[in-house]
Amino acid sequence: MKLYSYIVARDFGFAPNPFYGFCTLATCKPKIRGGASVGDWIVGTGAKSRYDLAGHLIYAMQVSEILDFETYWNDPRFRLKRPDLNGSLKVLYGDNIYHRVGKRWVQADSHHSLEHGRPNVANIAWDTGVDRVLVANRFLYWGASAPTIPKQFRPYRKTNEDICCRARGHRVFGHELATAFASWLEQRGKWGFQDEPLEFAKHKRVTTLASSSAPPPRKAPPAARRPDQRLAR
Repeated sequence: MKLYSYIVARDFGFAPNPFYGFCTLATCKPKIRGGASVGDWIVGTGAKSRYDLAGHLIYAMQVSEILDFETYWNDPRFRLKRPDLNGSLKVLYGDNIYHRVGKRWVQADSHHSLEHGRPNVANIAWDTGVDRVLVANRFLYWGASAPTIPKQFRPYRKTNEDICCRARGHRVFGHELATAFASWLEQRGKWGFQDEPLEFAKHKRVTTLASSSAPPPRKAPPAARRPDQRLAR
């Protein structure tokens, strides 16, 4: 058993996608998707520059299945992970976006496509360069409630390895640290989706809805003014 660790630079609930009972990594991170095996752990930590969450845990998932894109697209368990840009935010950021027509990759209108659903050739090449989707039914996704990583893993004293990455890319740790980390998760006694992705709260759709539904501000009582003072317009 290994543990792969990387920084989640942008947390939209897309990569990984923690919704509908499974945490899936179907886009981005081709080297992790290409190298991980069933039983391995994938850990995403917080970004310092975007969220000021360095040293925090965004999510952890243990790989239970590895599928190719065509199987993922057609599996009824993951039909709800197909994106709908007119749906809720968790549907908008669905990661089940690739299937083939003949030998040609088809990219669904999604977070990785261009405006008006035009295919993004660069993202298609990047994502499908490794035809593997990592699936986990045993996971913890904290998102906006990302906890601080325990000091025992920074560094892990038995191997002197720090579970956090400090730059782009990823790190791979061996069985000893992976086992200790899995044991710590077990002791927490909870699994699954815990809180929304960090980007949801500031999403344009959310902020627009909040501003349109907010009650109008109360008018202050008129202040006494001099006869020559003009009202501001």
